Amino acid sequence: MSPAAEELARLILAGDIRAAARLMRQVDDDLPEAVEVLKRLHAHTGRAWVLGFTGSPGVGKSTLTDQVIAAYRGQQKSVGVVAVDPTSPFTGGAILGDRIRMQRHATDEGVFIRSLATRGQFGGLTASTRGVATVMDAMGKDVILVETVGVGQDEVDIVRMADTTVIVVVPGLGDDIQAIKAGILEAGDIFVVNKMDREGAGRTAAELQGMIAMRGHNVNSDQPWTPPVIMTCASDGRGVDELIQAVAGHRAVLLAEDGRLLHARRRERARMELLELVKNRAMSLLIKRLEDGQRLDVLAAQIASLERDPYSVVEEIMGSAAFKN
Repeated sequence: MSPAAEELARLILAGDIRAAARLMRQVDDDLPEAVEVLKRLHAHTGRAWVLGFTGSPGVGKSTLTDQVIAAYRGQQKSVGVVAVDPTSPFTGGAILGDRIRMQRHATDEGVFIRSLATRGQFGGLTASTRGVATVMDAMGKDVILVETVGVGQDEVDIVRMADTTVIVVVPGLGDDIQAIKAGILEAGDIFVVNKMDREGAGRTAAELQGMIAMRGHNVNSDQPWTPPVIMTCASDGRGVDELIQAVAGHRAVLLAEDGRLLHARRRERARMELLELVKNRAMSLLIKRLEDGQRLDVLAAQIASLERDPYSVVEEIMGSAAFKN
């Protein structure tokens, strides 16, 4: 490791905000020098509790996250926030700025907020989300809140990253419940019906509870944790204390028996992260080699002119020395 990378890692481990912000920018820009520092930081992670918030657009995730920050700060816990936003078509950056969405915490030294743009990434997160969370963990944050961009039925990457995943819905949107039926139900550790002052909030909560009970019956009635349904009003903070208590309850279950369930969850997370890194590195290497000498353009032209079929071309590429090396 270069002296500059070693010094940057040292500053981050000491909690230096400027150094952390610098590395997060490098991570988000996918700069090679960021990898060297992340290697050094990895052994100092695993202490923060990663709490993920996901749900459809407009359910109030940002407002709820803001209230959760305040609740944890009331417990004297340091908080990191990774907020994933849509990408600006003009700058390529996040459309919503971190100081705009959670302005009251902007000057709190115990809170570090970072906004990331999706940059075309699906799944609710970005390619750099894990790296940024790693930096926050290494700098000593007690809790890391990861708020995804609004997601659909199968975009639940957050479950592969968070220790506790919170699914947020609101009453009056039947599509939310349909989306949960289609797959998100399996991802949630805690369900929140936000905007509880709206008509139909109680019915939405009851539907969720019934679906969760049915899931437990179908899968394994002896599961150690049954996801609770919490009703909140993020605009005035009602129900947030109950949500914080539910997170603590879920954490206690995962930490029981010397953390057996938590270790299993984090092993799966490490497995998925490793596969993702390998996939991205292999894809970048393969595309670079195909683009050398304009080979990619030649193959594409052959396929477009029906001289060759794409399946045979892929088989040739996968069996080529360029890929094997």
